[in-house]
Amino acid sequence: MPKMNVEKNEKKAEKRKKLKQHVAQKGELELETQPKKKKQNLQATKEEEELTAEERRKLERKLKKERKKKEKQLMREAGISTKKVEPKKQSGSELALAYLTSWSENPEEWKFQKTRQTWLLLHMYDKEKVPDKHFTILLDYLQGLQGGARDITVQKAEAFMKEFDGSDAEDPNLLEKCERIRQVLQLLS
Repeated sequence: MPKMNVEKNEKKAEKRKKLKQHVAQKGELELETQPKKKKQNLQATKEEEELTAEERRKLERKLKKERKKKEKQLMREAGISTKKVEPKKQSGSELALAYLTSWSENPEEWKFQKTRQTWLLLHMYDKEKVPDKHFTILLDYLQGLQGGARDITVQKAEAFMKEFDGSDAEDPNLLEKCERIRQVLQLLS
């Protein structure tokens, strides 16, 4: 245990040392570039008077891009990460189940979403994608199903039942799926 702590402390010390060096280098670079900037600014003001607005914008963008490139290189040399972390996007199943729970818990704030309903209707017989906890809510949701979606759901359920009645498999997943299909048919027929 103490050996691990020593190693961690050493790593932290190395990081601090790198950061100090990075800050020192940056400070030196700023000192070195300041007189140049004044000269550049004088030259730039003379040149800018001759440039059109569009040319000035292009020049500013180019300078900004160069500055950012230098900053990134300094950060890389110091060992500091410059990558941005993107937030994880929710999957279709997570969004659809959140839609369903929103329908049951917050009916005032709930808003109909065709894509979420379609996902639920396509995957409602799969126990892994729609757990039992959500399936009971889904059955309540299906009571309000109207129009073509209701008709198509009944047709698909009947087709699945005919398909599974023909097979004599005793697979537990198949039996669970058949039970769900029966529940949907009883509800919608």
